Amino acid sequence: MKKYTMNITLAAALLGTVVAQAGEFDGGYVGGKIGANRTDMTAVSRQSPVATGLEGGYNWDMNGMLLGVDGFLDFNGKKTHTGVAPAPVTVHYGSHVYGLDLKLGLPSGNWMPYAKLGYAHVGGRGDAYASVIGDSGMHLGLGVEYKFAPNWSVAGEWTNNTGKSGITKLNNDNFTLGVNYYFDTPAVAPATVAAVAPAVVKEEPKAAPASAPAPEPMPETWKTLLENKPVCIEGANFEFDSARLRSGEIEKLDEVVRFAEKYKDAQLESSGHTCDIGTEAYNQKLSERRAESVKAYLVKKGVAADRIDTVGYGESKPMADNKTREGRELNRRVEVCTMLKVEKKVRVTK
Repeated sequence: MKKYTMNITLAAALLGTVVAQAGEFDGGYVGGKIGANRTDMTAVSRQSPVATGLEGGYNWDMNGMLLGVDGFLDFNGKKTHTGVAPAPVTVHYGSHVYGLDLKLGLPSGNWMPYAKLGYAHVGGRGDAYASVIGDSGMHLGLGVEYKFAPNWSVAGEWTNNTGKSGITKLNNDNFTLGVNYYFDTPAVAPATVAAVAPAVVKEEPKAAPASAPAPEPMPETWKTLLENKPVCIEGANFEFDSARLRSGEIEKLDEVVRFAEKYKDAQLESSGHTCDIGTEAYNQKLSERRAESVKAYLVKKGVAADRIDTVGYGESKPMADNKTREGRELNRRVEVCTMLKVEKKVRVTK
């Protein structure tokens, strides 16, 4: 009884915690797991056979927390259990468990601790003494999940369930390590920060303040110089783990097309960037694909291909904090930059 009170208390404590950090774990997923099953039955010793399992479910981001449903099927291997006094019997058995849980997670970047609470059916397999076990009851679980790639995660988990037949009770504690594949990735809101190309302004001479008596004016002339001025135009933002242009980003790129038509001598650089989820090598390739995707659109709209250079910076040049979801959304971007020749008048005194 004390054990179950402690399990329920731990689950309730995790379910009641609130944080403000959104995660990357929403969407549908499937997975497999393997580990150890610590199992015992009334009047026999505890043993640890191999445990394997399958699961699948769907998670929803709930303003900083994650709520999900999780269906599972566990296979606990058979082992021989020796009897304990006063029933010196030997039983060879295993079990299978299936059910459905509610899942509550607290994402923080790539990590997510979570709790499970739901229903499970336990069935014994093996000797007649165990095969009559078949019961439904509470299913508890605690775990930690880590997302190591855009669609992949690993999870360490403990679960508990019991089944009864009369006075005979079978108890399972499973400790497993699993791998999950996520079909969906978080939607990215369009970025609201826009960098606008500055207008080219000619600097005109300012009138010198009057003074008395006025000095004899010195001969002077004005000379026009050209200087290079860096300009970055808003490019496009991308969904998580994607180099495909979204319809909402086309209007931004059309602004780049108009800029290229106005400044026909400008050489453009399409630079791709990513957030920090995934390996550096993967993000480098993804940033290059994003830069090429923007170039392909500009060429399609009439900008000469030899005017556009592409480069990928991976995750090395974030414009916002990768610890927040909003920051990661801003970092999944392409910028289009150039150097403009700007006229500047300077006074030359002889």
